[in-house]
Amino acid sequence: MESGLVYALAAAGIWGVWLFALKRFFDGVHAAVLTLFVNCAAILWYLPVAAATGADGFPAFPPMDATGVGVFAATVVLGGAAFIVSVYALAVGDVSYVAPIAKIVPVFVVPIEVFALHEALEPTAVAGIAVATTAVYLANYEGGSLLAPLQRAVHARPAQLALASAMLYAGSDIGRRLVLGDYTFPTRLWVPTFLAGIALAVAPLALRRWPTGGVRPHLPKFVLAGAGVAVGEHVTALAFASASASVVSTLVNAQAIVAVLLGCVLLGEPGLRRRFAAACLAVAGVGLIAV
Repeated sequence: MESGLVYALAAAGIWGVWLFALKRFFDGVHAAVLTLFVNCAAILWYLPVAAATGADGFPAFPPMDATGVGVFAATVVLGGAAFIVSVYALAVGDVSYVAPIAKIVPVFVVPIEVFALHEALEPTAVAGIAVATTAVYLANYEGGSLLAPLQRAVHARPAQLALASAMLYAGSDIGRRLVLGDYTFPTRLWVPTFLAGIALAVAPLALRRWPTGGVRPHLPKFVLAGAGVAVGEHVTALAFASASASVVSTLVNAQAIVAVLLGCVLLGEPGLRRRFAAACLAVAGVGLIAV
């Protein structure tokens, strides 16, 4: 469990920087095109390292029944959809606004674990869901009526997309925990397989949304981003392989705090205090969920 917590915290830092980079360096690139090229670059970075660090070479696929294959496929599809939706959210909203909302993933993870995996729901988890929901309220508050934030959360496009990505990531997190834990899928094999599955899933959409000027101007950024994604996915996989989904999801989603600070300080986005407080509330809420 201790190693899982360390990996989860490291992943939070990596993905927080990644959220900032998406907003800062990839504005205007379609989400499917971005996903396709960054994932391919991440695989090319990851495969040589994974093969070189394994004592017995590259691991083989573990035996999986039809249910396991279905869980794996659903995890890939949900993960790819979640990433694309989150990129859309960042394209139409500030990273410091989107991050606190998009990273309340454990609010959706817990009900899935309770109803689908028959986990017990503790009173602290209920309190955590309430606190995390308050974070969404605070992120949307800009003065005026107390009901205005709720209306904005329902009608504002960035908030809608951020909440949708959180729900999709929740399903993917549960699947990732099952694949890496219950089905003992090797981490060094999981990362390139997961990334390749997402790339294949988004390839048709990427071809339809191909930029008119081609992708050559963006290739150096894709290569650098791929290195970050490869490291982030590996560290995240190590975390999910050694701790429960709710705990890992809580800590990994502390990336919201990193993203808010970078967005407000380096991009000049407004509302630093309010959005930072919202991010902290989101992390505190999901922390209560994991207690």
